[in-house]
Amino acid sequence: MQLTWYFDFISPFAYLQLQRFQELPESVNVVYKPILFAGLLNHWQNVGPAEIVPKRQFTYQFCYWYARKNNVPFKMPPAHPFNSLFALRLAVALGNQLSVIQTIFNGIWRYGYALESIEAMRYFEEQFARDDLAELVSQASVKEQLKHNTQLAAEQQVFGVPTFTVADGQENFWGLDAFDMLVDFIQSPQSFNDEEMLRVKSLPEGIQRKR
Repeated sequence: MQLTWYFDFISPFAYLQLQRFQELPESVNVVYKPILFAGLLNHWQNVGPAEIVPKRQFTYQFCYWYARKNNVPFKMPPAHPFNSLFALRLAVALGNQLSVIQTIFNGIWRYGYALESIEAMRYFEEQFARDDLAELVSQASVKEQLKHNTQLAAEQQVFGVPTFTVADGQENFWGLDAFDMLVDFIQSPQSFNDEEMLRVKSLPEGIQRKR
């Protein structure tokens, strides 16, 4: 089974979910697609969790608690949210390889570097053994690929990060806490086609809040 993982380095939940990838069945193939979370928010006319003050505060506490409970190295960067374009374009420019993605995530969420800092740039240059990162991320083809990834995610009904999609968006699993649900789907997809699962999936909207 092929899965697509849509993510943005801005998300601590994406970093935490990445630590569980070894739990996926060996038969699964994951395609990694960095996207701009802000682009999804604009598409769905939504706000991010960090834009609601009490939700932001709880999110940071939850992520720290979750990481500590699961023995995952975790350190918040100096400020959040931050501009993740450099990191996203860097992943694209270096081929979206898992090792590259892990390295970038570690710089932000394991070591707590600010992306615009000298420390972060030195870390990336050392890890990737390159001193032309600024030139890499400025390529028009890289920018276009990131834009295309984000548009494709929206077309496949992705509304947040991280999200796993199956069969080109026919089934989507959003967020860290949906990881176990994804594993269940991989192991028993027929259980997602029972009468009640299909009913709740197509449940009509009862009332709509004025915006």
